[in-house]
Amino acid sequence: MTRYAFSLRLVHWLIALIVFGLLAVGLVFWWFGYDALVERIGKPVTGVLYQYHKTFGILVLMLMALRVLLRTLLPSPPYDPPLGGLERAVGGGVQLLLYVLLIGLPIGGWLATASSGFPIQFFDLTLPGLVGKNKELGDTLFLFHGIGALVLFILVVVHIAAGLKHWRLKDGVMARISLP
Repeated sequence: MTRYAFSLRLVHWLIALIVFGLLAVGLVFWWFGYDALVERIGKPVTGVLYQYHKTFGILVLMLMALRVLLRTLLPSPPYDPPLGGLERAVGGGVQLLLYVLLIGLPIGGWLATASSGFPIQFFDLTLPGLVGKNKELGDTLFLFHGIGALVLFILVVVHIAAGLKHWRLKDGVMARISLP
């Protein structure tokens, strides 16, 4: 076997698509801030953006839990040809950090939202906040959420650049994770 199981490949690409959207919307939040965004696009649209940012963040958390489960149950395909030690170490490190951030950012966003006194929305459901209201904690957690998102963005760029390198080399690495 030289490819991941279809279920893992599908989950990988679903997470990738959602993360692109979350990073784009998160950048808009960071750039404008809530009040300026309300002025530009109105309170209802801003509210919907925040609701779906939370919803899709929780969806990423759920998909990452599924991905971790699948990775423990399904074998990873070997590299053919094998990667060098440095390339494998850097790739593994980037992948580990992606996993940590894709699990940690939704949890951090959940805690930041709850401690700031806002509802935790998953589509039309309101989930438990997990922590009580504490504005200072919420501000700190939102700061870390934003910094983590910037780190995630950098790692995604590195991950994509590595994928493009392997695609250009046609060394089989991209075939391991591609959908078709």
